[in-house]
Amino acid sequence: MSEPIRWTCAFVDRPMKEFGTATDFWTAITATRLSEPRGDQGEFVTLLHDGADAAVKAQGVEAGDGGAHLDLAVEDVRALVESALRLGAEVAADHETWAVLRSPGGQLFCAVPWRGESRRPPVVEVPGGGATSRLDQVTIDLAPNVYDAEITFWSELTGWASHPGALPEFHLVQPPATLPFRILLQRLGTGRPTSAHLDIACSDIETVRARHEDLGAHLVGRGARWAVMRDPAGGTYCLTPRDPGTGSLPG
Repeated sequence: MSEPIRWTCAFVDRPMKEFGTATDFWTAITATRLSEPRGDQGEFVTLLHDGADAAVKAQGVEAGDGGAHLDLAVEDVRALVESALRLGAEVAADHETWAVLRSPGGQLFCAVPWRGESRRPPVVEVPGGGATSRLDQVTIDLAPNVYDAEITFWSELTGWASHPGALPEFHLVQPPATLPFRILLQRLGTGRPTSAHLDIACSDIETVRARHEDLGAHLVGRGARWAVMRDPAGGTYCLTPRDPGTGSLPG
């Protein structure tokens, strides 16, 4: 059995030149405030909640358009790294107390020490609209040839409940209700490099979309049950019609 995961953090990864624009937007839609920057170039910040533990962070990247990734917090980082390697992951960077790994399908994630986090961030009330939302899901977008291997990897690494999603191209890896982020695996129609994006559960997608557009985002397209958005820094994310409290689909 893999090392138990005690907490998770989702990272908003955006180009360093657009980092301030990105963090302004994501703090507004998550009702958080920024920590002091960390790193040699100030490339790391935490989005802080009052009365809850931090679960969202942001990272400025020098290459590419950014995306998203997860930190898995555990009591024994080395044990989680060893489990990941047995399941087919690779170490991308090994630090003294934490490690960056790459899943068999190519998704980066981090193994980090648990620091006692346990208070899940609350749902966010949309000003003036009566709707609520919560950033609660990391979706990993996968080519068909790596999809099944990624299902096995994330299911076994986390030890969480694992079952097919509402549509054939989705598979959900669902944590205990006390943890802040679900993992949704999405099988794409064509081959392309693995990437990840963030999903926000919305009680009313249209109200949440309007609020986000007021803050500088815009609609890119629509799926069967979701809206694809682009934030002011150019990163894509999705609004989904799920219960912000539970993450479940309506009905």
